[in-house]
Amino acid sequence: MNDRPRKQERWERRAELPLAVASVAFLAGYTVRILARGLPPGGRGLCLAVIFAAWAVFAVDYAVRLRLSGLGPLRFVRVHPLDTVVLMLPLLRPLRMVRLYERVQRRHDKPRLTLYARVMVYAGLTVALLGFAGALTVYDHEYGAPGATVRTFGDAVWWTCATLATVGYGDVAPVTPVGRMTAVGLMACGLALLGAVTGSFSSWLIQTFAREDEKRPPGDSPGAS
Repeated sequence: MNDRPRKQERWERRAELPLAVASVAFLAGYTVRILARGLPPGGRGLCLAVIFAAWAVFAVDYAVRLRLSGLGPLRFVRVHPLDTVVLMLPLLRPLRMVRLYERVQRRHDKPRLTLYARVMVYAGLTVALLGFAGALTVYDHEYGAPGATVRTFGDAVWWTCATLATVGYGDVAPVTPVGRMTAVGLMACGLALLGAVTGSFSSWLIQTFAREDEKRPPGDSPGAS
């Protein structure tokens, strides 16, 4: 009997908390390294050590799940593309905290929040984490760049909010290649995640009104003569 799925499930359950802790550590180290410009070399080295240690935790998890899956590396990448992207892109690693929040919300295999509320909460958390990490990345690469308009972290946060909301005021914009690549990713994520929130809210409204219509007596609908 093939017990690979059971082993994978046990490993994912055990690794969830360490991965969430690694996500928090990565985000904290990344934040301090970028925002604390006057940090002494020893402090910057400590931040880098924390960042690489967090990445190592993700790499070990990826390697273990690859081995337990029984798939070849290329096929595993095709089956689990998002896991590969999260491993390679530091910007996405803090999203592991969203999965930990989901486990906390569950009690006896039953979610405490409704489906629509969970979608909106998870999308909101994802947008907040992505926005903060994106602002850090843009500020890190735009700070001091020739012709840059993102000169402070506040500018980076303002630009990130406008980008995620797909408003695009144009008062500040990245000029470096990494900054512009980050912008493209934030635009795509902003459209997808905000669409999930508005779509869930719209579905909730439609179901609410539909239930109210079902409770009305026949002929008691609005506009009926």
